Amino acid sequence: MRYLLIILVLLPVFGCRSQGTTPGEGAAMPIEVAALTVTARDVPVSYEFVAQTQSSRQVNIQARVSGFLEERVYTEGSMVKEGDVLFLMDAKPYQVQVDAQAASLARQQAGLEVARTDLERTKPLAAQNALSQKDLDDATGQYLASAAAVEEAKARLETARLNLSYCTIVSPVTGITGAAQQQEGTYISPQNSLLTTVAVLSPIWVNFSISENEMQAFREQVAGGRVRPPADGSYVVEVLLVDGSLFPNTGRITFAAPSFNAQTGTFMIRASVNNPDGILRPNAYVRVRLTGAVRPGAIVVPQRAMQQGSEGQFVWVIDKEGKARPRPVEVGNWQGNDWLVSEGLQPGDQVIVDGTLSLRAGTPVVMKPTAGTNQVGK
Repeated sequence: MRYLLIILVLLPVFGCRSQGTTPGEGAAMPIEVAALTVTARDVPVSYEFVAQTQSSRQVNIQARVSGFLEERVYTEGSMVKEGDVLFLMDAKPYQVQVDAQAASLARQQAGLEVARTDLERTKPLAAQNALSQKDLDDATGQYLASAAAVEEAKARLETARLNLSYCTIVSPVTGITGAAQQQEGTYISPQNSLLTTVAVLSPIWVNFSISENEMQAFREQVAGGRVRPPADGSYVVEVLLVDGSLFPNTGRITFAAPSFNAQTGTFMIRASVNNPDGILRPNAYVRVRLTGAVRPGAIVVPQRAMQQGSEGQFVWVIDKEGKARPRPVEVGNWQGNDWLVSEGLQPGDQVIVDGTLSLRAGTPVVMKPTAGTNQVGK
C-alpha cells in the first residue's frame, strides 16, 4: 500500500515532464540591446604630427666695438623688453674720441668761417678788376675745401658718437635671454664678440614634417572627394603639450618648404602660434593637430560599438528579422568619441551599441529605450 501511494504521487510529475519541452529546445529568448541608426554626414577631419618649437627670431647679441666688458646688467634666463640694457662696456676711451672729434669739427668750422670771409671780400674786388681772376678762384677753392673739411669732421664725430653708443648694449627684441658668453672684465674683440642670445617667444614657430606617402594619400583622398580641405588651405593649427593638454592659442600655417628633403623624404611645414605667456619654449617637442578639413558623407559609430575579432574589427547590426549579425568594417581615425568607418556600413543600418556581451550570430534582440539621439553621428 505504501509503494502504491508513492507511485500515485510521482505519476503527475513524470506525466507533466513528458508533455513539456526539454531544456535547450525551442526559440532563444530575445536579448535587450540599445542600437543607433547609421546616418551619413559631413565629419571634421584632423591630422596630427610630431612637431618641434622654434623661436621666431633668435638674435645673437654681439659687441660692435672692442674694449673691456664693464658690467652685465641683465639676469641670465630672464625676459627682457626691446631696448632693455644687457651689457655695459668701458666707455671712457670712446668718450675721449668723441671729445677729440668735436674739437676737430670746431677747428674746421673756424677755418670755414675764415674762408667764407675771404671769398666775400674777394668777389667785389675781382668784379672791379682790383684783384685777378686767379685770386677769386683761389678764394673759392679755399672755401669749398674748408666746407668739405667741415663735413668730414662731422662724419668723424658721428662715428665717434656711434662707437660711444655701442658701449651700451641693448636688446633689439622682446624675448628670453640666454647665458652670458663673456664675463665682466673680459677684453672684447671681434674674436669673442658674442655676448648672449635673445629668443623671441611670441609668436613662436612650430615646425613639423609630412612624409611623401602621407602627402600622396591626402592628394588621392581630395581628388576622390573623400576629403574636402578648407578654403584657401587655411588650416587651424592646435598644439598638444607633452601631458596631452591643449595649448590655449591656435596658430596658422605661414610657411611650407618648396621641395621635399632629400635625406628624410619629408615636407617641412611651419606654423606661427601666439605665445604671450611664454608657455612654449624653443626646441620643445609637441604635437600639432590640423583642423579645418571635412570628410563629406562620412559614417561614424560610437567607439563602444566597435568590437575586435580574430579577423579584424566588426560591429553588431540588427538584420530585417530582428536578429544580431556581426558586420566586418574598416575604420579610420577617431573623431572625439566616435570612430570613422570607411567600409562596411550604409545609411539606415542599425548598429548595436550596448548589450553586445551576450550576443551570438542570429540572436534575436529587442530594442530598449535609450537616452538622447538614436542616430549615429547626429
